[in-house]
Amino acid sequence: MTLRSIRFDPRPKVDPAAATTVHEWYQDRTGAFSGGFWASQATEIAVSYEEDEFCVLLEGTVELTDASGHTETYEAGASFMIPAGFTGTWRSVTPVRKFYVVHLPKQASPA
Repeated sequence: MTLRSIRFDPRPKVDPAAATTVHEWYQDRTGAFSGGFWASQATEIAVSYEEDEFCVLLEGTVELTDASGHTETYEAGASFMIPAGFTGTWRSVTPVRKFYVVHLPKQASPA
């Protein structure tokens, strides 16, 4: 097995005209595990997560509000998990830049 070094640019180009920018840097052969860079302008997005996501916030402020109305706020430098099944709102209070890793859980087989 050969290991290779991958360098990640912490400041990839972001299109200021786009609401969001995504650069997927890695995806495994199954498509269940991936990672990359995501950025957005100040925006609010309704979300429903099928995947588990680990985020490292490089820049900005994010508010996550779950379906019951509970809000958590994260600022640049924070790392946090969003579990599969989370439903609510992602609000980029300011322009946001993050690294992310996503894992799509195996679907249960019908009985």
